[in-house]
Amino acid sequence: MSLFKKLRTWLQEPRLIGVDPDSERMLEIHSKVLYEKPMMRDVFSEFYDACIQLDEKYFSDSNAKRVEIGAGVSFFKKKYPEIISTDIKKAENLDMVVDAQNMPFEQNSVRAIYGINCFHHFPNPDLFFNELDRVLVKGCGCILIDPYYGTIAKRFYKKIFDTETFDMTQKEWVNESLGFMNGANQALSYIVFIRDKKKFEERYPNLEIIVQKPLNNYMRYVLSGGLNFRQILPSFFSPVIKFFEFIFMPFNSVFALHHIIVIRKKN
Repeated sequence: MSLFKKLRTWLQEPRLIGVDPDSERMLEIHSKVLYEKPMMRDVFSEFYDACIQLDEKYFSDSNAKRVEIGAGVSFFKKKYPEIISTDIKKAENLDMVVDAQNMPFEQNSVRAIYGINCFHHFPNPDLFFNELDRVLVKGCGCILIDPYYGTIAKRFYKKIFDTETFDMTQKEWVNESLGFMNGANQALSYIVFIRDKKKFEERYPNLEIIVQKPLNNYMRYVLSGGLNFRQILPSFFSPVIKFFEFIFMPFNSVFALHHIIVIRKKN
């Protein structure tokens, strides 16, 4: 076993060892881990704030629905109660069970769709984009936060999970996953929105990518251990870590672990 794998095994959240990523038990443990980690909650809170800020900046004024997809153990709705919180799997914290590739919403009835760390789990992104074009109000859109593809990120994601890959060379967008969580390609957002951007624009002329940028809370994300690993530094270090994230902001394209993509419907 390599030194990195030994370190990864030692850092793994003990309660998750041997737990099926697609099981209800996984959600239960993730919920407890998130509650126990103020540093991690701060990162997710910033994700939610970024989604709302970009929504209000770029989407047309509409009283239509705001929907979170792939919510999992998210507390997005607790911070912004107007949001409809959904996932493909049933959970107590959700409003609805929704398959993002086959949504139960009427045509032109949704103002915004938010997806955090879920896009790379979609088996067929084309179905998702067709649904966006159908359910979104004109001038409104979708905001996705997903694994980044920079110098550090592409090395980090290739090694950190055994149940997911990071393959930037995958030819097609369709991914034959082994379950909701198993077998996903974390490079999917890079493939679709960066490498194959022209293909996306040709297939979906009514959907435009208006923002794609790296996020800068990567230090706290790693040091908190995320949802799957032990926290490395106590949460009271958060202000200091956040200061260093600010100082290194010019290097986000190198160090970032997540990027945010904003898609808007034209007509």
